[in-house]
Amino acid sequence: MNSRERVVRAIEFQQPDRPPIQHAILPAAQYKYGDALTSILDNVHEDFGWHLLPDLPREKLPPMYKKGFNTDDFGTVWMVETDGICGIPKQFPINEDWSNYEQYSLPEVFTTSIPKYRMYSGHMAGTSDDYYARGAWIVFFEQLQQLHGFEATLMDIFTDRSEIYRLRDKLLEFNLAYIDNWLEMEYQGLHFADDWGTQVSLLIPPDKWRLFFKPIYDEMFKKVKEAGLHVWFHSDGNISEIIPDLVELGIDVINCQTSVIEEDIIRQFVGKICFRTDLDRQGVLPNASPQEVKGYVNELFHALGTANGGIVANGEVGPDMPLENIEAMYEAFMEFKW
Repeated sequence: MNSRERVVRAIEFQQPDRPPIQHAILPAAQYKYGDALTSILDNVHEDFGWHLLPDLPREKLPPMYKKGFNTDDFGTVWMVETDGICGIPKQFPINEDWSNYEQYSLPEVFTTSIPKYRMYSGHMAGTSDDYYARGAWIVFFEQLQQLHGFEATLMDIFTDRSEIYRLRDKLLEFNLAYIDNWLEMEYQGLHFADDWGTQVSLLIPPDKWRLFFKPIYDEMFKKVKEAGLHVWFHSDGNISEIIPDLVELGIDVINCQTSVIEEDIIRQFVGKICFRTDLDRQGVLPNASPQEVKGYVNELFHALGTANGGIVANGEVGPDMPLENIEAMYEAFMEFKW
């Protein structure tokens, strides 16, 4: 079977011949390791068309990945300490007291704003029937923070300030139009992402999440599902309390930090939802031995997947991950057997 069929079968539990592999390589790792990393990747059959995508030179990094202070299309100023590692938003276009809200406008939605680089799992795989094309990186909660600031956004959500509801609805309208642009092209899945958890719990009470955010995700996901595409969702942290909600909303693939989530929650959805694996990039990947990395991958795949599917093999490669561990991770991906 070709790569596209392998991915679809993994997501839909139709017995792929092996877990499909997807790269998640930070530009900073590419810059650090160069040809040595490329030689490892040359021996990996990646199923999303990574090799079809253009390289990402430093001068073309987007604002949140380019060293220094940079302003994005929304007017947010980012501080980035290292090229190729996502920085921190430092200045926000909407004041904390909303005094300039009426003067602020979201940028226009236009197709050329769609990111086309490897770090975003870009669109060029859509030109080949052999590969699964997963597009977009659509954020909502994070975009609210980048527009208004993290603390101010949370405070206004907790106090039900009217302006935060107005901004929410305006951003939903923007995202729905943005999704329409993606749906005009040849994709099999679109990716959504919002980091909702700390290492121990959800950032806001789940009831507030269900009131304020769940209807927003519902509208966005429905548009994608009705077009016949898979919905992918990423969230860091412990999101145990909302995984059932996300599954109810129809996501097909989840990329979550299973290492910090209660096992009984994860166990409920093994065999029912596909996991794009999030290998422990804080402890195991940078610090373990290559043999320990292999053992960890094998154990995790057996815990999350089934012989019918349910796994997309993925592990983020950062500049703190030794080359020998990168190689061991990919060897474990390719050697895995049920």
